[in-house]
Amino acid sequence: MRLPLSTLEVFDAIVREGSMRAAAQALGIKRSTVSHQLKSLEDQLGAALFVRTTRSISLTEAGRALARTSGPAFEQLADGLESARTAGHAARGTLKLAIPEFAYHLLLSKHLAAFQKLYPEIEVELSLTDALSDILKEGLHAGFRLGGLIAQDMVAISLTDPMTSAVVASPAYLEEHGIPEHPTELLAHNCLRYRFQSSGQLAPWTFSGAEGDYPVVASGSLIANSLPVTIEMAAQGLGIAYTFREYCTDLLDREELKEILTEHRITMPGVNIYFPQEYRSMTPLRLFIQHLQQSVIVPGGGHGR
Repeated sequence: MRLPLSTLEVFDAIVREGSMRAAAQALGIKRSTVSHQLKSLEDQLGAALFVRTTRSISLTEAGRALARTSGPAFEQLADGLESARTAGHAARGTLKLAIPEFAYHLLLSKHLAAFQKLYPEIEVELSLTDALSDILKEGLHAGFRLGGLIAQDMVAISLTDPMTSAVVASPAYLEEHGIPEHPTELLAHNCLRYRFQSSGQLAPWTFSGAEGDYPVVASGSLIANSLPVTIEMAAQGLGIAYTFREYCTDLLDREELKEILTEHRITMPGVNIYFPQEYRSMTPLRLFIQHLQQSVIVPGGGHGR
């Protein structure tokens, strides 16, 4: 038997309101429609649900059996509809984000605590990955990527200015091994390389020159699939690392790292947060983006495309 939802709704209204007239008023339909729907339900079940008199209406045994389950069921349906109506429109719920490890340390590590304090009912779940995530397929709400790597059907909002490359090493390493004056001299040094977690490829080391940007095939004895780890190894004096300058400014300021080959820097895209158009009005996501915009330098006011 197909579930007769419309007639069950009428039955539930009669039980709650105590009469067919009151049920009709509560549902906004005619009394004759209520009577017709009730008869249809009774015909389908093959049992009378109410005993009707000129002054009252009361449940039969079959009616009481149905009311015991239909009432809670309609309450659950009403709760479900309300949840669907308010989902994403309140400062609560789950926010699932895909973010590369470097972007977490660059953008989130210093600002998550303040966000949690402001919005304690928003649960933030982070998927740390450098893969080009299909956020819809993976059940995520948003992701973080460098500017040029975002699908055209996504809304993208800038969170940082364009970034600058940096080649860094500890003062102790440079004192022992010398300071390269040109990118090609890196071939004689222990270069700390990063391997992408998703593709398994080594990240390129690219430099600017008179004729444009060009790569140098760096080599060395240490490879990691974590950019924070390569920077930590550089600070320990284990070699030379290639990174975003904005990512290691604290270590440069404290002189735990020294930047070299500054005249050969390249400019790289800034970090964007991206999400489907359908999530633009999702309150937890909107509040999260606003919080980052207020905490991080944003070019041009952080306009989305």
